Amino acid sequence: MSFAHWQVQPSTLFALTPVVPVMVIDRIEDTLPMGEALANAGITLFEVTMRTPVALDAIRLLREKMPDATVGVGTVTTPEELQQAIDAGAQFAISPGITTALLEAGRAAPIPLIPGVATISELMQAKALGYTHLKFFPAEAAGGTAMLKSIAGPFPAITFCPTGGIHEGNYRDYLALPNVACVGGSWILPKTAIEQGDWAAVTELAKHAVVGVRG
Repeated sequence: MSFAHWQVQPSTLFALTPVVPVMVIDRIEDTLPMGEALANAGITLFEVTMRTPVALDAIRLLREKMPDATVGVGTVTTPEELQQAIDAGAQFAISPGITTALLEAGRAAPIPLIPGVATISELMQAKALGYTHLKFFPAEAAGGTAMLKSIAGPFPAITFCPTGGIHEGNYRDYLALPNVACVGGSWILPKTAIEQGDWAAVTELAKHAVVGVRG
């Protein structure tokens, strides 16, 4: 099931890239260089987390200056934050967990919400409200690929984007699972490279990650 009034469907988003970059932007001046570094590697789906004071401004900037990119927001935890993201121009939203209020707000929103779950009970709660594309977080701490393999049997219609503890050494293991369409990762955006403005390093890491899957 999906919500027809959403401007884009989660299945379309999940198919855009095997690796969704988790963009923690502390300085607004890093926004466009970071986006361009990812785009140079063939990644144009961006998840800007709401962990920093400039996140909403960064979303506005990316939407204005990189119109060909698909820009979303991560770490959405309340209906109010979801609305703030929509007002800033976000094209999708991802949450680390679920509340009934957030799930209901997501159903009514014009953009897709990807709820975060870590347990079967949370999965069932999201599924009961019509959500079929979920974030599995924190992936490694919540059971990793073994957990996702176990979930696939009783819930074959649920598709995941695992995030949390995923890195260059294990992301292919997740992507090999039939119920995983993409993974979220911050390893392609190392903090040191961002602080030093080494955008070429970001491009190389991102390019290696994508080529490693697509061949």
